[in-house]
Formats: sequence, structure tokens, C-alpha cells
Amino acid sequence: MASMSDSAAPDASTDLLDRLRLIEEQPLDARADAYAAVHDELAQRLASAPTDSSTASRP
Repeated sequence: MASMSDSAAPDASTDLLDRLRLIEEQPLDARADAYAAVHDELAQRLASAPTDSSTASRP
């Protein structure tokens, strides 16, 4: 399972924050589509991420 100490995690977080800042600068009518695209991308990444069966049974 990836942790925040992984070398790619800070870059991915920074890229996402930069992308969200750009979205916030857009006109209101354009933001919904941009946020939907981010949502779809993150949902796809989550769905394709490997699962750790040892944590699946934990509350």
C-alpha cells in the first residue's frame, strides 16, 4: 500500500492542488465540468488501485 512518504505521493498531491487552483480561477459555469473530470479521474484511479486484503476486514 502506498504511503505519503512514497516519492510519487508529494508530486501527485502538488499536481492535484495546482489543478484545483486552476479550476477555481475558471468562470463558474466551467468549474462543474472541470470538477467532474477530476472526480472521474480520481474514481478511475481508485477503482484500478491494488487492494490490500489484510486491511479489508478492519473497521
